[in-house]
Amino acid sequence: MEQNILDCVIVGSGPSGFTAAIYAARADLKPQLYTGLEPGGQLTTTTEVDNFPGYPDGVTGPQMMMDLQKQAERFDTKVHYELITKAEFSNEEGGIHKLWAGNKEILAKSVIISTGATAKYLGLDDEKKYSGGGVSACATCDGFFYKGKNVVVVGAGDTAAEEATYLAKLTNKVTMLVRKDMFRASKAMIHRVENTPNIEVKFNHELIGIEGENALVERAVVINNQTQETSKIDVHGIFIAIGHKPNTDVFAGQIDLDENGYIKTVPGSTRTNLPGVFAAGDVQDHIYRQAITAAGSGCMAAMDAEKYLAELA
Repeated sequence: MEQNILDCVIVGSGPSGFTAAIYAARADLKPQLYTGLEPGGQLTTTTEVDNFPGYPDGVTGPQMMMDLQKQAERFDTKVHYELITKAEFSNEEGGIHKLWAGNKEILAKSVIISTGATAKYLGLDDEKKYSGGGVSACATCDGFFYKGKNVVVVGAGDTAAEEATYLAKLTNKVTMLVRKDMFRASKAMIHRVENTPNIEVKFNHELIGIEGENALVERAVVINNQTQETSKIDVHGIFIAIGHKPNTDVFAGQIDLDENGYIKTVPGSTRTNLPGVFAAGDVQDHIYRQAITAAGSGCMAAMDAEKYLAELA
């Protein structure tokens, strides 16, 4: 029996994956989308989304993803609740790419990778317990909810410094917990932190626990790793800013990645180093990491795939 060769397979189901599916389906590419283990991606861990255009009253992350999925399915996108576990990409123009979901082999003329990135956490049980109740990995997503309140930022790099200075504009006070006796951030970012009066930096301090009633953050439990002295800070929000890990392990060795594991795309496009393989969303964007920019690049990827397939015909 001859195996069906699909025009377009989309790997991942966040804003970029579903937007790519909407555009690819409307272009009659009959896309099939594989959700991965976290259907809806990072946004499903966000409670309120207030900065996505078109939702004047805000929307929950899970609801927004359901809306995007319904829209993709309306144009006949086939959604599979499965994880792509292996990939063998062709190097040739017009070559057939092979993907596997478990033992199932999938053949495709074009592939859009939109597997996103996963925020790194410290690994404390309390982080899970208070997720959505004051623990966040995205200041631009959730900072608004802490207007006039006190927050903690954990981290020592540019991401942490950026999150802290952003939050300082909204909140009463930001306490930065830096594990070592110095920042890892760039000089420019360190100066910004030092010149922001309502940021207090605690060097040699680590977050070891979180306390609060009804799964809402009320206190950060910290330890001075030099003296082993523990203390508590009254806060409403705790922002973990120790970086993200792009979900690219399954494609490593075939697709060009940067030093942090993000997929490299040709500037001004979503093309990768392989013909017919495109990347959209946070898996190729470590700068903006927003739902709206991910959706925009999903649109670009579908249009790039459509053009690629048209040129093969």
